[in-house]
Amino acid sequence: MSARVTLLAGIVSGMAVLALCFGALYWVLLPQHFPLTRVDLRGDFQRTSRAELEAALPRISGNFFAADLAEVRASVEKLPWVRHVAVRRVWPGRLEISIEEHVALARWGDDALVNTFGERFIGKTQEALPTFIGPPGTQAEVARRYARFSAIVAPLGTRIERVALSARHAWQLRLANGLHLALGRDAEQAESRLRRFVEVYPTVKNKNEYVDLRYPNGFAVRVPDLKS
Repeated sequence: MSARVTLLAGIVSGMAVLALCFGALYWVLLPQHFPLTRVDLRGDFQRTSRAELEAALPRISGNFFAADLAEVRASVEKLPWVRHVAVRRVWPGRLEISIEEHVALARWGDDALVNTFGERFIGKTQEALPTFIGPPGTQAEVARRYARFSAIVAPLGTRIERVALSARHAWQLRLANGLHLALGRDAEQAESRLRRFVEVYPTVKNKNEYVDLRYPNGFAVRVPDLKS
């Protein structure tokens, strides 16, 4: 009989402790206790105005502990130029929201941009940017090759205006001086061919518009039509 009484007393004590915990939690989360008094926006905002950021925030006034940090982060990250948001509570009543914007590297087709991490995002800019073209999901690879191709063509004194990766994974470049280069399918070999071409380019008499580098021991150029 005493064992049953002990068990019952333990259950009652446990329920009392649980009730006290719930009561304390309820008290802590009441809006008038530990109020949220300030929200700080941090970051170097170049493409997103403070007004846009404030408008994107959900209603986060009230209790310091009750603020939904995941909701705040998701709401701000919906803005087109916002790449990443970190939200943290700062005692005693402040939320600190750190915002990282996208830095545009190139245009992706006609309706999107690629940032310096090789990530596609929807944004609009009037900035002069190179154009990347490729199958869906290849923007990171195109961005990596763009950096490598750019370093190779730098001695020519011109920049890359377009990098195109076909559905069959063949690479093509268009330079700012109007030169089109067909590099072939294998990216590593394409780099070797491009490097070899850059080395001999100063000796090419006719700076033609199109050069096919897909030959193992040389390249072919498009000769302009002769006019009488």
